[in-house]
Amino acid sequence: MTPPNEQTPQQNVSFEEVKPSANVETRKKDIDAIYDIPVQISAVLGKSTMQVSQLLKLGRGAVVELDRKVGEAIDIYVNNRLVARGEVIVVEDRLGVTMTEIVKSDRS
Repeated sequence: MTPPNEQTPQQNVSFEEVKPSANVETRKKDIDAIYDIPVQISAVLGKSTMQVSQLLKLGRGAVVELDRKVGEAIDIYVNNRLVARGEVIVVEDRLGVTMTEIVKSDRS
């Protein structure tokens, strides 16, 4: 350690310009290649379990009770993997889903 009153010698420091490596360009091309892959998105309003005999008794106008409450978030799946939760919205005359929470998965 330098004593408080003693000056330290100055050092010349040079900085080099950082240029993107070919690796970065290769990775960008690899990522661009996956943008056109189709995925299946599902929004699940809720679930219910019943016996086949109960299912066969259902007719037009029958109500199937789901495991969700009104206003509770729905599950959003991408390729059968839970990725988010959201709310149902109406856009013009169609139903849609808005994401309100991203679900982090514990991938090993």
